[in-house]
Amino acid sequence: MRSPAYVRALAAAPELLRPNWSRRLAHLAALGLTAAVLTAMVVDLQIAPGAIFSGVDKLGRFARVAFPPTDGGQLVRILRALAETFAMAFAGTVIAAIAAAPLGLIGAKTVVSQPVVHFAFRRALDWFRGVPSLVWALILVSAFGLGPFGGVIALALADIPRLAKLFSEAIENGDARPLEGVRAAGLSPLMALRYGLAPQVAPVIASQCLFFLESNFRNAAVLGIVGAGGIGFELQERIRVFAFDEAAFIIILYMVCVAVLDTVSQRLRAKLA
Repeated sequence: MRSPAYVRALAAAPELLRPNWSRRLAHLAALGLTAAVLTAMVVDLQIAPGAIFSGVDKLGRFARVAFPPTDGGQLVRILRALAETFAMAFAGTVIAAIAAAPLGLIGAKTVVSQPVVHFAFRRALDWFRGVPSLVWALILVSAFGLGPFGGVIALALADIPRLAKLFSEAIENGDARPLEGVRAAGLSPLMALRYGLAPQVAPVIASQCLFFLESNFRNAAVLGIVGAGGIGFELQERIRVFAFDEAAFIIILYMVCVAVLDTVSQRLRAKLA
């Protein structure tokens, strides 16, 4: 005998309590299709247990060789490479922020309200955001040669469309009343943006730039591996000659620097929030 509670629930939502076989079959078919696609991917990528165990065994041998870590008598060179990596990240972030500021204004609907222009500009930013910094680094290193210059420009080119999109969204979410007030007072459009909009969005933009700085510090190490200088170049050289003890030292030191930068950035962003 059904309880009164079950009867009330059945009357309120019968589709949840009565079995719907067509829906269950559809779910089972979707689950089977997902499993088949996943299996096909595993086969195509040759993800076999033997390959996994072989790789883990090699990693174990590398780990035994890597400890204890050592600087190989080149601590000053490694620290200089770390400083170069941070300089790459800082310069790339500053260049990207300066270039993205006017683009963010153009991409904001509250500043440029023409829908066709807004749509075309946003799609152009989306298109350029699809090119990662590593691809830019490969192109620029081929064009300008080895060194940090290509890495700086690669970080900036990758960050400009992303920061422009974030800046435009921050501007769109700002309160329009202060901007309308300074415009009504007779200020020029530039001064209206300076006094009516900038005080609202400046903390948000600064927080976003700090986040991109710490992200670029991590990305700069990857760019160094392809010849863009910095700590990534030093790490790639150690791995190439199988000096895993020195590579482990660089990795540990780099992890410490990333943790310190993340902590400082988080505290600064908390104060700006």
